[in-house]
Order: sequence, then C-alpha cells, then structure tokens
Amino acid sequence: MPTCRHVLATVTFALATLSCATSSQAQDAGQLNIICSVQAEWCNMIQTVFAKSTGIKVNMALKGSGEALAQLIAERANPKTDVWFGGTGDPHLQAAEQGLSMEYKSAALPQLQAWAQQQAQQSGYKTVGIYSGPLGFGYNTELLAKKKLPVPKTWADLLQPGFKGEIQVANPASSGTAYTMVATLVQLMGEDKAFDYMRALHKNISQYTRSGTGPIKAVARGEATVSISFVHDGPGEKLQGFPVETVTPAEGTGAEIGSMSIIKGARNASQAKAFYDWALTPQAQQFGAAAKQFQLPSNKATPVDPRVPDFKKIKFINYDYARYGASAERKRLIAKWEKDVNSLPR
Repeated sequence: MPTCRHVLATVTFALATLSCATSSQAQDAGQLNIICSVQAEWCNMIQTVFAKSTGIKVNMALKGSGEALAQLIAERANPKTDVWFGGTGDPHLQAAEQGLSMEYKSAALPQLQAWAQQQAQQSGYKTVGIYSGPLGFGYNTELLAKKKLPVPKTWADLLQPGFKGEIQVANPASSGTAYTMVATLVQLMGEDKAFDYMRALHKNISQYTRSGTGPIKAVARGEATVSISFVHDGPGEKLQGFPVETVTPAEGTGAEIGSMSIIKGARNASQAKAFYDWALTPQAQQFGAAAKQFQLPSNKATPVDPRVPDFKKIKFINYDYARYGASAERKRLIAKWEKDVNSLPR
C-alpha cells in the first residue's frame, strides 16, 4: 500500500511536470466554474493540477453540500456553476431529481466501484460517486481517560449519563453528515425508535454545529469528548498531533457516497466534461489522501492509503440512497428532527 509520502511525491512530481503547460494553451482552453464541497487543501490541489494540465482557468468556490444545493436552486434560471465536486451524495441526488444537473456518462464508469456506478444509475447519470466514507464516532483519548469514560462502541453507548454535554454532532438542516446520521438511524432502528433514540441523545449533546467536520475538530482540540462524524476525518486530525481515535458502531452504520455533478445549462459544458472525466482517474483521486483526507476512492485502480477505513471490517446497513436522497424525504425528516428533537430543552 502506498504511504502518504509516496502519494505526496506523486503529487509534487505532477505539479512540477504540469507547470510546463504552455501559456498559449492556457489562453485558448477557456474556463470552468466549480463549487467544491471537500476540504480546502483538496480543492486547491485539484484546482491547481487540472488548470496546469489543461490550460483551463478554474474558478473555485468552497461551500458545504447543503449550501451548494441552495445556491444551485437559486441560480436555476441562470446557472453560474459548471461542476459541483464532492459533498455527501444525498444533495447531489436531490439536484438530479430537481433537474439541476445534466446527464453525462463518462467513459471511466466501468472502472468505478459498484457503489459509485449505482449512484450514477440511480440519478439517471446526472451524478456519480467519487469517494465513500463510513459514519461513526470520533473521540478524544485524553479526555475519555481524564473523565473516566468508556470508548463508545455502539449507538446505545452514547446515551450513557456520563456523556451528558460531552457529544457534538452537526445540524442535519445544514450538514450532509448529520442528515446521513438521521437517515442511518431511521433505517437501522425504524423511524419511531430512531426518533426516540435521538430525543434521548439530545440530552447528551453540547452543540449542534453548522458543519459536518466541526464536531471532530472540536474533539481534536479538547472542546468536546465525542463526535458523531465520518470516521475518515479522524486520521487527518491525528496527523496534526491531536489525541483522536475513531470507531464505527457495532449495531451497524451508514456511509456517504461523495459525488460529482455537471450543472444543467453549464456555460462551459465541454470543460466541465473534461474535468469530470479527469476527476474519475486514479491520478486525480490520489489528491484526497495527499490532502490528508482518507475516504475510499471510487476508481478501483486508485492506490488506497492505509489510513482509509477498512470497509471489510465495518458493519454497514443496506443504505437506501435513492429513497433518502429524495428531496421530499429529506425535507420531511429534517422538519421532524427540528420539531421533535432540536426544539427540546437539554
């Protein structure tokens, strides 16, 4: 398996080689407007490398997946975005359902993992999976020891009285991570029991953050003891020296399928298709690990960093992406969460 050093060396070599792109090519190749819903370092890498390798000028805006979908809805009559890269797949499926993204079948599709191809098929080829990552818990090892709390290994463990005020999770109205949690619990437990569970969990939550990565960053910095988050966000915090470990719940969990879509009515459609094809290559998919993000890449030929969670060791539910990615179901569940959970005192 490649080490992070090998991946970084690959990226450095690519950047050095691609810096030789000619200025005349840059002037002729046009431009591309991307909304990027992964971490900033990853966004910056793909912006730089794609621009240098093609001569296409890349304008990039960084937005969370909920915020990105809201912008695309607002721009429907006059789209200013060409490609939406990354972020949880549910909003991408909603964009497809609402006619905000266009059908495109990349020649790279047969090279992708089955879950990535299924995402494309379910959307009518209006989006595609580019990475996947499991939902679980992050925890601060030093705080757990100091407070004499056990490592939470199940969803039920988070309800223990000792965790009162110790847990952070994002708000599902603004965070794809947190909506994945709601949808996972509903599928795992049944809707009534899932909402009973979330009402009980509410008593132990210190804060519902706006961003899905906020809770694990708070855990890393000692501002919370436990987070409900995507476990691939843990190794990057640990690399910075923070006392963070992750675990997936034994009862079962869901996973995100980070996705990519070309926007219907894109002004730079040919450049958008070129980027889409490039982003599905093993070379482009290595930039996630190089940016210290450890999701499982969708192209089966992409080298997998050893810090990527081992999917074979995780108990997954059979997550229904089509149903829970539908606008009406997402809207209904979030409204129910706001009314039945978030409105309660803690």
